[in-house]
Amino acid sequence: MLIQILCGDSVPLRVLCCGAAAFLLTLGAIVLCSRFLPKDHGREFAVNGALSKGKARGAGLLLILALIAAAVLCIPLSVEYIIYLAALFIEMLSGYLDDAAEKPWGELKKGIIDLVVAIAVSATVCLYNGSTVTLLPGMAAFTIPAPLYIVLGVILIWASINVTNCSDGVDGLCASLSMVTLMSVFLLLRKTAGLEAPMSMLVWMAVLMLLAYLWFNCSPSRILMGDAGSRALGLLIAAAFMVSGLPFLFIPCALLLIIDGGMGLLKLTVLRVTKSKTFMKNIRTPIHDHARKNKGWSDTQVVTRFTILQLLLSAVTIFLAS
Repeated sequence: MLIQILCGDSVPLRVLCCGAAAFLLTLGAIVLCSRFLPKDHGREFAVNGALSKGKARGAGLLLILALIAAAVLCIPLSVEYIIYLAALFIEMLSGYLDDAAEKPWGELKKGIIDLVVAIAVSATVCLYNGSTVTLLPGMAAFTIPAPLYIVLGVILIWASINVTNCSDGVDGLCASLSMVTLMSVFLLLRKTAGLEAPMSMLVWMAVLMLLAYLWFNCSPSRILMGDAGSRALGLLIAAAFMVSGLPFLFIPCALLLIIDGGMGLLKLTVLRVTKSKTFMKNIRTPIHDHARKNKGWSDTQVVTRFTILQLLLSAVTIFLAS
């Protein structure tokens, strides 16, 4: 680890240097390479979707490559973490290719990729970290049978990928909510695994990566992460909660992501299964579009209010977990 060699035995200094590496690599990648990204065509059915037309799209390619580079510099690359980084790369690449395609990929193609990645990550977490979980630190732990744990992990990963992806429709929203959720799980990992545990460091670097991205993505944005970033972020969030041994805390620590993106998935599922045209018919999804179109919130109000609510929920959760 180059950072350890440069920073010596000081743990806080190493942590700060790793975060700085992720921040600077992301900043450099965006400044130098964003001009080569495909341009957004505007989203026909999204509220204010036309405002995205012409902006650099698929910046998640730069974000995740910068994060992987920082991880190579900063954390021990065991087989476990090579698998996690490879999974992040696959999710990023599939999202980028979808972003760049003239005709968007179908749900089946993306779903198969998500399933394969989710099985690989869930099985890896189980193999290297076991299937013992707890509701809160200090409470009695219990062990879930490995096959059931892997199945539940696949569901968690799939859900996290898709709700995070669905929240990426307002400048700064996905990055802000993901950053709060990642910081929450970082604090939990610091308690359960330690500050310098590989997953703690990977999550910490992802937070700094998002800070660099938000400089360019705050409203009015210059670049958009697209599926390349949001899908990989969802994978990292789920994997981090699983490694922490506190997977149930994903719900309060990512509740605004779940509500914002999950309501659309629920509405679509009910529509396809029951053919009902009345279920949630007065609620526009994702919920950020409902807030803008039906409630008259500005983009800034949506991002600020959603982030405040998630900060409050995460603060309460971390307090109860301390």
